[in-house]
Amino acid sequence: MHVCLNTEFRTMSPRHPNTESTTPSTSRPAWVLPTAGLAGLAVGAAAAALLWKGLRNPPIPPTVEPVRGWDIQRYMGRWYEVARIDHSFEKGLERTQAEYTQLPDGTVHVLNRGYDARHRRWKSSEGKARTVHGPDVAALKVSFFGPFYGGYNVVALDAEYRWAMVVGSDLRYFWILSRTPELADGVAARLLAQARLLGVPVDKVQWILQDGVNPTGSW
Repeated sequence: MHVCLNTEFRTMSPRHPNTESTTPSTSRPAWVLPTAGLAGLAVGAAAAALLWKGLRNPPIPPTVEPVRGWDIQRYMGRWYEVARIDHSFEKGLERTQAEYTQLPDGTVHVLNRGYDARHRRWKSSEGKARTVHGPDVAALKVSFFGPFYGGYNVVALDAEYRWAMVVGSDLRYFWILSRTPELADGVAARLLAQARLLGVPVDKVQWILQDGVNPTGSW
C-alpha cells in the first residue's frame, strides 16, 4: 500500500522592509493547523491504523477450529489446488499449485503458481507465513504484501498428509489441496460436507483443472 501526500509549495515574494502592508492580516492563531496539515495527519493516522491492523494476527472464523497436533515439517512441499472459491488474485488460473519451504528462522516460504491459459503463461507469487498459535496448531498468517497478513487455517488434514482443507480469515476464502492432481474417490464429497457445516458457501466452490501437465515445459 502506498500513501501519497499531494503537498503544494508556493513561492513567497519578499516584502520590502520599509513597506507596510495595507492588507489586513489573515494569519491564523498559533493553535490552528492549516488544512493541508490536518489532511496529512488524517492520512498518517489512517496508514498507522492499517499497519497496526496488519501486524496483528488475522481473525479465525468462529466456526473454524484449526487442526491441532500437526507436523509442520510433513506439511511442507508441493500441493495441488484441486478446488477453491475464486478471487481476483487467482481468477482464470488453472493447474494451480503451492509449494511450502520452512526456513531456518521458523517462517515458511510460500510459492504459488498457476497457469493462465488465455495468455499461455505461468503466473507466480511469493510470500511468507508463520504460525500464530504455536507450532502444533495449524493456524498461520500469510503475507504477500509488506506487513499485511491474511489467515490460513487448516481445518481438515489427512492422517498421511495426502490432502488438506484450508479456510482463510473468513469463510469466503477456501481451498482444497492434494499431494496429487486428483483426490481419492469419496474425499471431495466428505470435505464439501464438512465445509458446509462450517458455513462455507460451497455453491461457490470451483474445481480446478489438474492434469499434471506443464503446457510450457518450464516455469
